[in-house]
Amino acid sequence: MEKYYGFDLGDAESAISVLLKEQKTPPDIIPVRNAGSFVTAYAAMSDGQLLIGENACYASGAVRRKLRFKSRFLTDSSSEGDIRSFAAGVLGELYAAGDLVKGADCCFYIGCPAGWNRNAREQYRAIFEAIGYPPARIVSESRAALVSACQSRHLQVGYDILSKPVLVVDIGSSTTDFAHVCGGKEVEMRTAGEVTLGGGVMDEILLEESVRRSPDEKEIRRVFEKSEPWKNYCEFAARRLKERYFSDEEYFRDEPCAETVLIRLDRPIRLKIAMDSEIAELLLEKPSDRLGGRSFRSVFVSSLREIREGIGGEAPELVFMTGGVSKLPAVRKWCMEAFPDSVIITGAEPEFSVSRGLAYCGRIDDELRDFRREIEELKASGVIEDIVASEIDSLYRSAVETLVEPILENAGMTVFERWRSGEIRRLSDTDDALKEEITAYLRSDEARELLIKPISSWLNLVADKLEEYTVPICIRHNVPYTALSLNSYLNASDIDIRLDAKNMFAVQEITLMIDSIISILVGLICGGSGIAVISAGPNGIIAGALVSLLVLILGKKKMEKALLDLSLPVPVRKLITESAFRSRLGMIAGSVKKDLLRSFEEDKNEEITGRMVDEIAAQIEECLTKMAEVVEIPLG
Repeated sequence: MEKYYGFDLGDAESAISVLLKEQKTPPDIIPVRNAGSFVTAYAAMSDGQLLIGENACYASGAVRRKLRFKSRFLTDSSSEGDIRSFAAGVLGELYAAGDLVKGADCCFYIGCPAGWNRNAREQYRAIFEAIGYPPARIVSESRAALVSACQSRHLQVGYDILSKPVLVVDIGSSTTDFAHVCGGKEVEMRTAGEVTLGGGVMDEILLEESVRRSPDEKEIRRVFEKSEPWKNYCEFAARRLKERYFSDEEYFRDEPCAETVLIRLDRPIRLKIAMDSEIAELLLEKPSDRLGGRSFRSVFVSSLREIREGIGGEAPELVFMTGGVSKLPAVRKWCMEAFPDSVIITGAEPEFSVSRGLAYCGRIDDELRDFRREIEELKASGVIEDIVASEIDSLYRSAVETLVEPILENAGMTVFERWRSGEIRRLSDTDDALKEEITAYLRSDEARELLIKPISSWLNLVADKLEEYTVPICIRHNVPYTALSLNSYLNASDIDIRLDAKNMFAVQEITLMIDSIISILVGLICGGSGIAVISAGPNGIIAGALVSLLVLILGKKKMEKALLDLSLPVPVRKLITESAFRSRLGMIAGSVKKDLLRSFEEDKNEEITGRMVDEIAAQIEECLTKMAEVVEIPLG
């Protein structure tokens, strides 16, 4: 695609942005009817003309005039026709002004509330497709706002924030959208992501207060009853005045903040709309029928409280506010009180953050399509398997260095105590007992936990080699190179990169290690060498004398077999102390490691090693996929 359009179709106001493929500056705002942020309204005229924006609110000769219809999309089927008419009017304006050319290589990213489900989004998308829009995709408005923040040089919020919990608060005219984003993904909340609360409530209160103070109150109310469009237009004027006041509340403490609206229906009527500190307080605290008798502050604060309770331990590190109402100092204060440890930020032009974010989403999605393709090509190339295979011997060494002493201590000492107490009758029976103990220990949680540290260290070696391939991919697609660094994620809570023994060695793959350790230890401790173990040291003198006597009577080979099959009296066994046996185990640990490594490096079964390489490589590939998903900022 060469152009990416972002269409923020709001309930009260809309905005359109455009971003070129190679553009380095933020998306440009496309004025519609000379307005960057234009009224979401259309009027079908008697001559067949379709007006949109502010002119549609009061133009005479309208057969049909509609405002504020998007908020009814999920509850009123007629709103679909209104959205179609308005969107068609916007499309016509873009073509007429030359901001959109038929056949252009472009796409539209159109926003919707985060609370809309997949079916609603598809139904919404189909409206634009039927009108004749270029390829369109529906994206969560709150997520688009977050993308805009990540791309903003003013805010300097980078992709790293996507690995942390973020709360996006998008305060529109009819709804407030709460999106809890953690690891680049939205987390389900008990509020369902959307609260029927918007700046329109305050606009209604301001308009009502202005009408009540007007000397033409009765006439104005009659006009509003007769013409809903004029009422909506006056609400729009109240909204603009409200935003102007709250954008610099300190200045307007001493300066007047007012606007006069000329209403033309039967006869011209002037309505003065004014803001001051008293009215400002009233907008936040006055109960509203639309809110069930509650005030804006009450509903908003309780929603924040519900969000905080719903996300539990994943408190946001950043609260990003967007929408015109986000400029209100009181709203910022409420967010700070609800999340005292979070950073609270608002975009410089919150009324355009969603449309710009939508345009960014288009380009990001296009770029990352190639990014995903290269990641898949890397995974299919065999490079990861080759890297793992080249380092597999170092993994064996780490496992041996980590496991031998604990195995000797846990399995060897256990078997020795069982033999010493008489539970194991003959030395020849220790072979099977030792095999069982070693097998059980290697499959225990303790052994698996011991392997985590050496495996993580080993992964660093693999990660360093892998970055030779991942860094160029990131650079080519404008993705931070650390995004695909295994080293960056070895301890990340949201990505399970750490491979424990259970994951790295499947039961069939651990057979080689178990058999190798068993054969070496049995050869060293039992089957003949065991005689040297139990006759070693001063505490083995009597046993040593018994051995010497048997040698004289039976000869060495027959003596060894006889001794192995002999059930020695427990008192004789007690002559060999635990400390003496433990000391002997310490003496043989080095040779056990040496022989075990030789078994792995020289005699290892290639099929088993191949399976281990494939398993570990597959897990690393899965991790790369997860990290790529975080970078992509899933667009929902």
